[in-house]
Amino acid sequence: MTRSLSETAKALGIEYFLICYVDLAGTPRAKLVPAAAIDEMARVGAAFAGFATWLDMTPADPDLFARPDPSSLIQLPWKPDVGWLAADPWMNDAPVAHAPRNLLKRLIADAATDGYQMKTGVECEYFLITPAGDVISDGSDVQVKPCYDQQALMRRFDVIAEICNAMQALGWGPYQNDHEDANGQFEMNWTYDDALVTADRHVFFKYMVKTIAERHGMRATFMPKPFSHLTGSGCHTHVSIWSTGSPPENLFLDPAGPLGLSALAYQFLGGIMYSAEALCAITNPTVNSYKRINAPVTVSGATWSPNAISYSGNNRTHMVRIPEAGRFELRLPDGSANPYLLQAGILACGIDGIRNGRDPGERLDINMYTERYKANGVRGLPLNLLDATRNFEKSDVFAPAFGEEFMKAYTRHKHGEWQTFSCHLTDWERHHTLDC
Repeated sequence: MTRSLSETAKALGIEYFLICYVDLAGTPRAKLVPAAAIDEMARVGAAFAGFATWLDMTPADPDLFARPDPSSLIQLPWKPDVGWLAADPWMNDAPVAHAPRNLLKRLIADAATDGYQMKTGVECEYFLITPAGDVISDGSDVQVKPCYDQQALMRRFDVIAEICNAMQALGWGPYQNDHEDANGQFEMNWTYDDALVTADRHVFFKYMVKTIAERHGMRATFMPKPFSHLTGSGCHTHVSIWSTGSPPENLFLDPAGPLGLSALAYQFLGGIMYSAEALCAITNPTVNSYKRINAPVTVSGATWSPNAISYSGNNRTHMVRIPEAGRFELRLPDGSANPYLLQAGILACGIDGIRNGRDPGERLDINMYTERYKANGVRGLPLNLLDATRNFEKSDVFAPAFGEEFMKAYTRHKHGEWQTFSCHLTDWERHHTLDC
């Protein structure tokens, strides 16, 4: 017999629960609920005013009820008397169709009808900066090529170790931590899992990193490009499709296939390639995202970000890298990607690729940073959020997969974001136009 959340709380010493949902902007929204009230919240949900968050609602709409998912429970390692629960927004006794977690769950269920389960792992890069946000927190981190810098990594040992210890305690299977290619930038890797589990953990990871950084007098940011001269923060996603049977089988794995991938894997990849310009609106969802992709060379010598829609073997200059048999790495997403929409976007494109037998085209085993001129017919990535949003709006893949309600809500939000940015006067404009 499954025990109630209140019984779980008593067994684990949890006194409060954070009931958390994520809005269209990827912002976690939560209420703190005492354990004595959690069973009622589990039954009906915690009430929110949806319009007060980045959801497509008005002040006249009724309450939104965030219904917690008991299977998502995470006990805060640094405050074990609090439990975190991912929640699904409901309104008028129905799931909110444009709420990101609801969308991902629907796409996962749809893929399961074909016998497919997507498993993913994410590489979340972030900067440790000062609380004001203007410079990195470590003034001694100044190497031109700082990637894997042992000294800088160990100067931040207290923060890195606390985060990694927490992931070990949670059973995530963390296996490495490193200083990344930009000064003040770090990455931590943990084991892949079902797409929904990975998305929930992705949300919690960002919250955990920010919280632990604050506890050490710093600020953590997942902003794609906080410093123009440094390498931006990506969120590389490793993808494979498994059967839903028992035991599950990696359907991407074919030792005899090109680079160890099956025909189905290449069809899935073909779907990613087909919809890449539209997918950018999901994987690169902010104005700042486009300072990372298509970017000029950084002080380290390379951006490590894609500049075209291409794929290769174990070659990091392409949008998609195939590092080993049975999976591929999508290097397009950045740190601002909504964890649930990131998974949903990849799954929608890939399932479309399988169902329509899409061909990913020619594999390019060249350095795309220096030899792109050799890649005839390779499409470029969108140059800004507006272009990506327009590609998303006219996509013949996302409209049927995501549904009309989500498409309207999300594109309205992105157009609003672009309009707000366009109304902002920058120093660059004044410098180049005052004396025109």
